[in-house]
Amino acid sequence: MKKILTLFICLICASSMKADEGMWMLNKLSEATLKQMKALGLELSAKDLYNPYGTSLKDAVVSFGGFCTGVVVSPDGLVFTNHHCGFDNIQQHSSTEHDYLKNGFIARTRAEELPNPDLFVSFLVRTEDVTQRVLGSVPANATELEREEIIDSICTLIQNEVLEVDSTLSPIVSPYFAGNEYYLSVYKDYRDIRLVFAPPSSVGKFGGDTDNWVWPRHTGDFSVFRIYADKNNKPATYSEDNVPYHPARYAPISLKGYQEGSFSMTIGFPGETNRYLSSFGIQERMEGWNAAMIQVRGVKQAIWKKHMDANAAIRIMYDSKYASSSNYWKNSIGMNESIEKLHVLEQKRELEQKLNDWISMRPMERGKYANVISKLKESYEKRKDGVRTFYFLVESFFSSSDLMQIALQVMSTDFSEDEEEGMTQLRRIVEGYKDIDLNVDKEVLLAMLQNYKKQVEGMENALPDTYARIDTLYGGDTQKFVDDLYAHTAFTSEDSLLVLLQKEPDKIMADPMMATTLEMYLKLMDLRMKNREESFAIEENERLLNAAIREMDMAQAYYSDANSTMRMSFGTVKSYTMANGQNSGIYCGTHGLIAKASIQSQNKDYFLEDEMVDLIQSKNYGPYKDKKSKDMQLCFLTTNDITGGNSGSPVFDGKGQLIGLAFDGNWEAMSSDITFDSDLQRCISVDIRYVLYMIDKWGGASNLIDELTLRKK
Repeated sequence: MKKILTLFICLICASSMKADEGMWMLNKLSEATLKQMKALGLELSAKDLYNPYGTSLKDAVVSFGGFCTGVVVSPDGLVFTNHHCGFDNIQQHSSTEHDYLKNGFIARTRAEELPNPDLFVSFLVRTEDVTQRVLGSVPANATELEREEIIDSICTLIQNEVLEVDSTLSPIVSPYFAGNEYYLSVYKDYRDIRLVFAPPSSVGKFGGDTDNWVWPRHTGDFSVFRIYADKNNKPATYSEDNVPYHPARYAPISLKGYQEGSFSMTIGFPGETNRYLSSFGIQERMEGWNAAMIQVRGVKQAIWKKHMDANAAIRIMYDSKYASSSNYWKNSIGMNESIEKLHVLEQKRELEQKLNDWISMRPMERGKYANVISKLKESYEKRKDGVRTFYFLVESFFSSSDLMQIALQVMSTDFSEDEEEGMTQLRRIVEGYKDIDLNVDKEVLLAMLQNYKKQVEGMENALPDTYARIDTLYGGDTQKFVDDLYAHTAFTSEDSLLVLLQKEPDKIMADPMMATTLEMYLKLMDLRMKNREESFAIEENERLLNAAIREMDMAQAYYSDANSTMRMSFGTVKSYTMANGQNSGIYCGTHGLIAKASIQSQNKDYFLEDEMVDLIQSKNYGPYKDKKSKDMQLCFLTTNDITGGNSGSPVFDGKGQLIGLAFDGNWEAMSSDITFDSDLQRCISVDIRYVLYMIDKWGGASNLIDELTLRKK
């Protein structure tokens, strides 16, 4: 009896360890998963979460711009998302005269809400399993290239069938489980999205690089937008005649808060994870993409920061670019450190050995998996140097100089094919000049040219033809080359570029910036083609590895890696043991915020205006004060499974009421895109009560508070 009881307890413990892991498709929730959620505190049914034939909670969640998540919170289309998700749009409206980044923004009336031409939100209408139709068209003996072409053709056909029925929809067929399954997601896009409210960056970005990915956290990471539609509540491009959108569902907001063990659920659009990736793929990620991002962005960001600190106008120009670059730079540093500390590679190798043993037990039945591990090892080794060079090239020249990025956009746009689309693309290109300082851009490109050559020294076939021109025409003097480039290119201003684009194609391609960009691009394609065979082999065998892992343990519930489609994660509010050995607690309050602000003279990331310090210290928290702690809780921790793209995801309680907005993960679990560690991984969210406090007490925007449905239970 004692042995049976011990076994039962072990099973319960094993189940609870897996309860928090997973980015689950709402239309594929199993009874077992739903039962786990109910046991933790969910009070909603599966149909309350996802109902393609009626309204459900998923109808209150939007993909925000295709890169973040937002939640609709009012009958007039108000959307809450993160400050860093709205940052680029806030920046676009900012100037030295109206510095909305520094001072925040409040629309007192609907007429003051600011349009954002390139911003959109997408509502998920439904998700359908089309695996059989897609993969059923692929012959068993098809090569990987043939497979890719057939699948692409079938996916396009399925998407076009949706458009033929309703051209206002946006259908996308996406691969799941490394291409072993396919699902159709149908969206409805709204493209008139207006800025309503933003806190000052001292609140929205409080802690900056110092606190990014780190707990404790005191960041008011939120912004507010509104969806507009035509008079029939249908999607429409911006027009003064448009009216606020009336959603099928919006989220009520809880003032009750949470405690340790409270149920928490996120619904959002996580971008990309690689939880099933082989040990060889993880090692390539560390030594290729991550290494390039860490090294190159460190050089680029130092130049940006120097100029941003010296000039307020340049700070406004580059603030959004710096924040985006720095976010993934620090993420890559943390990921590599975490992979080593948590022995992720060793764990993966153990799994692969277990898989080989499983295959060898029934070699006839499992023959298709027989050489998966050895083939992956061989293919990754063959493309090792080429991949490292590829990522250093991308980071150096396609993610640094703004003029080079504009040249790449021009190169990839056919302005003659679709006049309306061509003009839209041209408008986007020329708008980029608003955020470019030529001296900064020139210094960045010079540093990139010098740094890239140094980083790929000894690598075969690594240098674009640009370097031969520098040696031949400029005596190896990179500074002279860059000076001459910027002196003679038409890409240095909007006006000169528009003149250039009126010329014949050969004249456009002869522009020195265009010619240099083309040389970089051709080298990129050359590297890709040289590794093409290995890349196809890796794609095929990673897909087989994914299938084998799930087949080996068919009793286990598996979720697909994130791929920017809607996913749900569930867990609880929970503390953890931090790297310094201390308990994290479940929330951060105003005391920590004021303590950090008191040392802002030593650390600019902790800058907080005197007005905000005084407001917090007045302790006039109103209904936003937590009844138990008697404090206003700013940020809190849950065990929810999130990644990039989840930023702005609503955090719901068991009743489907909004308690926070997810915005970050913790440093101790930075390998979370590769593996989930239930003891360490935490989701950091801004408390919705802090959001309301800022809107109400700081902004005085009671009109926005009045739109919301606030609940105390």
